[in-house]
Amino acid sequence: MPQSVSSRPAVSRRTLILLAAWLMVAPLSLAPVPAAAQAAETRPLRIAIAGLVHGHVRGHMNAMVKRTDIELVGVYDADAGLREKFAATHAIDAAKLFADLDRLITTTKPEALVVYTDTFDHLKVIEIAARHGVHVMVEKPLAVSTAHAKAIAEAARRGRIQVLVNYETTWYRSHRAVWRLMHQEKTGGRIRKIVAMDGHFGPKEIGTQPEFFAWLSDPVRNGAGALYDFGCYGANIATWLLDNARPLRVTAVTQTHKPAIYAKVDDEATIVIEYDGAQAIVQASWNWPDHRKDLEVYTESAAAWATGGGAVRTKLRGKPMADVPAEDWPVDEQNALNYLTAVVRGRLVPSGPTSLENNLIVSEILDAARESARTGKPPAYP
Repeated sequence: MPQSVSSRPAVSRRTLILLAAWLMVAPLSLAPVPAAAQAAETRPLRIAIAGLVHGHVRGHMNAMVKRTDIELVGVYDADAGLREKFAATHAIDAAKLFADLDRLITTTKPEALVVYTDTFDHLKVIEIAARHGVHVMVEKPLAVSTAHAKAIAEAARRGRIQVLVNYETTWYRSHRAVWRLMHQEKTGGRIRKIVAMDGHFGPKEIGTQPEFFAWLSDPVRNGAGALYDFGCYGANIATWLLDNARPLRVTAVTQTHKPAIYAKVDDEATIVIEYDGAQAIVQASWNWPDHRKDLEVYTESAAAWATGGGAVRTKLRGKPMADVPAEDWPVDEQNALNYLTAVVRGRLVPSGPTSLENNLIVSEILDAARESARTGKPPAYP
């Protein structure tokens, strides 16, 4: 039964004061967004390219030129020949080409750098970007060592910038479906085993550009060979699926099956990553019969297999295999440029496979794997 007015509890004087104060400021929260803020949200993201020795720059550039929400304001590389070739291929004005990264940033005022240097130079580029307060997205992996990764994190902290790491597999709809099965639906219980199989039949064999091959086959500039080039994928995905858990132990074996081509680096690597109650096996190879990016995840009573970007199959104990729909990511998370734009514009806070937190752990895993392969035993970890 409704209370009579006289029987309802009296509203305290403090409540009335707080209510009056809220009414005074509430209209402000409902006011239209200022025009300047709207313009900042809708104007194209000003991007500069740093480095031209990574083959992924070609595909990403082809994607950029088709977009109206991205503006390429400058291109940096120390090699004049690479700059001129890139400019000719993509019809870039000579005024946008720079031999000095500092000068590019001060002249063109980019909001973000997309980095296509060798992995060793990620640290140098990020330190320069951080001095200018410019956000950065690098190609995987983050760094050639834990020491470099920690220095990158410190530079990002000082410069108050975001550092993102781009993996092709981050944008796979199949991987989103696996994550949903494991984290939202808790299919089959706790994750027990992750198997990641990544690679192809060799950078030389697939026709990698000379400037790309030169550093991929250099143990200093790449960090290793297939171990770093493709081992980073499995380490990244395992870290993501296991909520940034740090391993108990990392053991690795590397081989070189084609020494005539890869004289200084491994072309075959297997990493076993031990966690509390789980294990990840990362198979990184430049010897697969074809291109491969496949993922298997096993829980206490179920399994999920993701083959490439769109196909997922599951098997629950006692039930037949079933295909699982691989739904799209939200628009801001469908590809690297969408994600970078959303982070720079403040719509997203980096998390998951692209995040610095995840990739600091990946750097630790790769460092430990390289040391294990060198010595023949797992190093002290962490």
